[in-house]
Amino acid sequence: MIEYYSPDLGKNPEDPFARDASGQLVRRSYWLGLSDRSVVLAMTMGVGANITNEQKRLHLEDIAREHLVEEICVQEILPPE
Repeated sequence: MIEYYSPDLGKNPEDPFARDASGQLVRRSYWLGLSDRSVVLAMTMGVGANITNEQKRLHLEDIAREHLVEEICVQEILPPE
């Protein structure tokens, strides 16, 4: 099953990542109304800054912005052991 980011709607009922019971994005028009640059900013420095890269990738696929994955989902560099 796909593991989309699931926000705490008790804290923020207007969260743009909210999904309905069937997993459909409730505020799709919010995301579709943003330019690519605005999506990048929202996902890196705004509402999506604290979600995992996998959740960002799934969300970008859902809003048909897969072409932004490399720009948004920066690979983590682990120090040598």
